Amino acid sequence: MTEATLPGTQPDELLNIFGPRDQNLRMLRRMFDVAITQRDGRIRITGAADNVKQATRVLEQLRSLAQRRGALSIEDVEAVASGEPAPAVTEPVVPGEGRLPKKRAIMGGVDIQQAGRQVKPRTPGQAAYIEAIRKYDLTFCIGPAGTGKTFLAVATAVEALKSQQVRKIVLVRPAVEAGESLGFLPGDLRAKLNPYLRPLLDALSEMIDYDQTRNLMELDVIEVIPLAYMRGRTLNEAFIILDEAQNTTVAQMKMFLTRMGEGSRMVVSGDITQLDLPRGVTSGLSDALDRLSSIRDIGVVRLGTSDIVRHQLVQKIVNAYEEQESGS
Repeated sequence: MTEATLPGTQPDELLNIFGPRDQNLRMLRRMFDVAITQRDGRIRITGAADNVKQATRVLEQLRSLAQRRGALSIEDVEAVASGEPAPAVTEPVVPGEGRLPKKRAIMGGVDIQQAGRQVKPRTPGQAAYIEAIRKYDLTFCIGPAGTGKTFLAVATAVEALKSQQVRKIVLVRPAVEAGESLGFLPGDLRAKLNPYLRPLLDALSEMIDYDQTRNLMELDVIEVIPLAYMRGRTLNEAFIILDEAQNTTVAQMKMFLTRMGEGSRMVVSGDITQLDLPRGVTSGLSDALDRLSSIRDIGVVRLGTSDIVRHQLVQKIVNAYEEQESGS
């Protein structure tokens, strides 16, 4: 049994080399019959001597290719592993847009790699949402459940990390639910916060393999935290997402928005029809939309029931509630 190590691999390079949900990594393991693991930026290859040597050579080439191109495709990995030249890039990098694909027509949107398939906006509203995130450093998105507010924001954040536009992702959620406090929940602080942060973790797991997510969180490249933990921080070169923003107070929203540092991008999403704040408390999301309406450098996207992409019943349920509320 032989072991080799590739040191000094950056987190964004690991994401690109391993591929969406580690699909490239699994392919290399099968092709060369080796164990490939990573920890603290080091890639470790273990197996028969010849197999380790070949796999190490391929991983070194893939790391060099990822540094030049950003994200790698399955075709890139197959070509390098078989000793052939990697396919040429068919779409050039656009000046001022890093290594993200060139903007397309509104319904084409921007492709986001997820588990070996392309994640694309499925409605004009979703496409406009992604375009706004691309254009503005701060984007607000308001819409009912099932419109992809969180999913598309997280997917775009992961792509920005892979393309080295940002150095980290920060996913934030207010820990508020029907006037109850965290104290009544059993367990330690992590256990108490888990139900509130789970939707963000679920969205993240659709983009990145669990082990890779855990490693990136240990390296502080990805943070999933409650809103209260944002106080006093300044986040530079980060992609910051505030989910369920309708449950922030005015003071909390001001605190969050002023955490933005140089080179950072923020997305604030929520459903203003589903408030869990105490009666009489103004939503920070509604207040911000009104207070900041005169600032041109902020994107605002409003999604509707036509943008719901969950089970077909969800759209009917939302419509039924809206009709009831409008009639009362």
